[in-house]
Amino acid sequence: MANGKYVLKFPTRLLDMPIASRLVSEHGLVINILRARVEPNEEGMLVVEITGDAKNIRSGLEFLRGLGVEVEPLSKGVSWREDLCVDCTACRSICPTGALAVSLPDMKVRFERDKCIACELCVPACAYGAIEVAF
Repeated sequence: MANGKYVLKFPTRLLDMPIASRLVSEHGLVINILRARVEPNEEGMLVVEITGDAKNIRSGLEFLRGLGVEVEPLSKGVSWREDLCVDCTACRSICPTGALAVSLPDMKVRFERDKCIACELCVPACAYGAIEVAF
């Protein structure tokens, strides 16, 4: 089994289409929606974790691109600048997945990219600009 996290941007014409259910039924994939923003008459955005056979994931992503969905790996847009971090730990308490954590006993902030869902809650919490999320 393979998996990956992706940012999917949908044109407005696709907002009413059951795309996630088609990925499940037609491509045999497991879709975990980590974040969603869907507004009428605006571009839609999903952050998803897709799990399945590597071949099925490729065919599912090709299916999405064929419909006009922009597909980008999530890791491309998330960065933690350790050089700007002062280990104040403000980000840790706001992080819902534990991607930002504190190691003991030295009280150093660490970032575990694989746990990050790019919810962006940490961005305003960091007064030093050490966390950037760009889609």
